[in-house]
Amino acid sequence: MLRWGLSAIGRTVGGIAAAIRARPKVFGGVALGVFVLNLFLPVAVLSLARKPVDSFTFNPWLSRLPEYLASSPDPVAKKVGFLANMALAWFISENPIEGVEWGFVIDVPSLVRFILTSLLFGAYFALWFFRRDQARQCGWGMSATRYGGVGGVLTSVLGFTTGACSVIGCGVPVLPVVGLALTGLSSATLTFFSQLSRVATAVVLLTMTLGVVWLGWLVGGSRGDSSATPA
Repeated sequence: MLRWGLSAIGRTVGGIAAAIRARPKVFGGVALGVFVLNLFLPVAVLSLARKPVDSFTFNPWLSRLPEYLASSPDPVAKKVGFLANMALAWFISENPIEGVEWGFVIDVPSLVRFILTSLLFGAYFALWFFRRDQARQCGWGMSATRYGGVGGVLTSVLGFTTGACSVIGCGVPVLPVVGLALTGLSSATLTFFSQLSRVATAVVLLTMTLGVVWLGWLVGGSRGDSSATPA
């Protein structure tokens, strides 16, 4: 059983690596595009729905981070907890009366999620293109491959529209992109959207992980049966 499990892991990882090597531009382009959209789509929605962004600022305290880690008497657990939730940068739209109209915060959890999501989508579409080319060259049926591509696109749309955004000045600390334009709603509705964003983010990450594992398994198992090497 253990041997089979290790073999399955090796086959899956090998398939993923083969697809990325064969389609580096697809992997890199999709990953970069997803990262940029995750970073700037909330800013664009808030700018259009409420008020244009006025400034972008890195957290000034970041310059003191090495000093804090090296010399602070705080226990390691407290330092790790602080780093895990630290704000790195933020976009701000100013309000002359209230000070801040809205703000989009890029914190450590958000950055980790952006990177993980980008890598998952990049790997998924590299695998999908690799598998599609294998199917064409070997004369396999294309229906499953086509459905996989459609599924990836639909999951992308779901991820972009419901992904969690750390915001200020919007009534709740986290909102999905689709909720950013609806901040005049009741607090109960905004809370519902906030919970929805967390659930949707988990669903998207789980779905894409399963898709990458499944396609990696298929590609890893068929490499010996096909000499297809996509350009």
